[in-house]
Amino acid sequence: MSTPPAVEPDTKDWTWVLDRPCPDCGYDARAVDRRRLGALVRDNATGWSVVLGDDRANRRPAPGIWSVTEYACHVRDVHRIFAERLALVLAEDGARFASWDQDATAVEDRYDLQDSATVRAELAVAAEAVAAAYDAVPDDAWDRRGLRSNGSAFTLETLGRYHLHDLVHHLWDVRDAVGRATVASYAGAAREYAAASGELTAQRRSAVERFAALVGPGARVLEVGSAGGRDARALEEAAVAVRRTDVTPAFVDLLRAAGHEADRLDPLTDDLDDPARPGTPYDGVWANASLLHVHRADLTTVLARLAAATAAGGPLHLSLKEGDGEGWSVHGSIEGPRSFTFWREQPLRAVLSAAGWEVDAVDRRDGLRGERWLVVAARRR
Repeated sequence: MSTPPAVEPDTKDWTWVLDRPCPDCGYDARAVDRRRLGALVRDNATGWSVVLGDDRANRRPAPGIWSVTEYACHVRDVHRIFAERLALVLAEDGARFASWDQDATAVEDRYDLQDSATVRAELAVAAEAVAAAYDAVPDDAWDRRGLRSNGSAFTLETLGRYHLHDLVHHLWDVRDAVGRATVASYAGAAREYAAASGELTAQRRSAVERFAALVGPGARVLEVGSAGGRDARALEEAAVAVRRTDVTPAFVDLLRAAGHEADRLDPLTDDLDDPARPGTPYDGVWANASLLHVHRADLTTVLARLAAATAAGGPLHLSLKEGDGEGWSVHGSIEGPRSFTFWREQPLRAVLSAAGWEVDAVDRRDGLRGERWLVVAARRR
C-alpha cells in the first residue's frame, strides 16, 4: 500500500510555551493548577473520543496534514511517553529522558493506516493512566527534575504543563471536527432544546429590557446563536428589530418554519453584513450563551468582526461560562457532546478590549446546574 505524502517534521523547541501563551491554540501554561492536571487530561481525552467518531476522521484535510486519526495516534503516544517520563522522575530526581522522534514514529507505525475506533480506545486508556499518575504525585515531589536529551530541564510540574499544551494544541489542530461535533449535537436535538429553553427567566428578561433601552425603539441588532428564538421574541416585544442567526442549520429551519427570517451564520468566517440594510452597521449585538463554543484563540477574531459590523457606541450583550480551560458537556437540555471554552474575567476583559469593545460591567450569575456565568455589558468603541 502506498505511503501518503510526508507531513512536514516539527523541529521547533516548544518549551517557550511554559513562559507565555501559545498564539495559536491560546493555551497558557502559567494558568494551569497542577492539582487539576489529571482532570484536564481527562477532559481533553473526551474531546478526542468525540472527534474520532467523525466519519471523516481518517481523511486528511490536505495531502501534507495529518487526519484526525493520525493526530490522535500522536496524542496517544504522547500520553505513553509522558507517563514513562513522570515515572522516571519519581524514581530518580534528575532522570534523563530517552530521545523520541515523533515524526519517525508516525511513519514507522503507519499512523495513516490505523483504525480510528482502535485508536479511540487506546487513547482513552493511555490518557487515564497518565491522568491517574498526575493525581498521585505527592505534594513534595512536584519540584523533582528531569532532563530531555537536548538539555531542556523540567520539574514534574512544568513537565505536566508542557504535556498538556501538546494535547490542547492538537485538539485545536482538529477544531473543524470539534465544531462539527458540537453543531451535530444541537442539530440532533434542536426541537427538544428549543422547547426546553422557551421560557425567559426574570433575570434574562431584565437583561433584555436593559439592552433594549440602550439601543432604543426601532434599533436593528444582530443576534448570534438564536437557537429556538426565545431572546429574539423578547427583544422584538421591546420594539427592537432582530436579525436571527445560528451556526446550526436545524435551528435556522425551526425559526423559518415559525415564520421568522433567519440565516445560517458563522461569526468567525461568514459575511456579517445585514441583508436587510446592506452596508449599514447594526445598532447592537446580542450573543447570549452562544460564543462559549468559540475556541479561545478565535474569540478575539469573532469579537473584532462583530465590532466592525456594529455602530460606534452600540451595546454588546455576551455571556460565557466561568472557569479554566476547555471542556465537553453531555448533559443539560441535550445529551449530545458539545465543546465549551471557559473564561476568567480579566482575560475576557483583555480580549474584549483588544477587539474594540469598552466593557461597562462583568456580572456573575449562577446557572441551573451549578455552573457560573460571566455576563458582559460592553459598548463598541
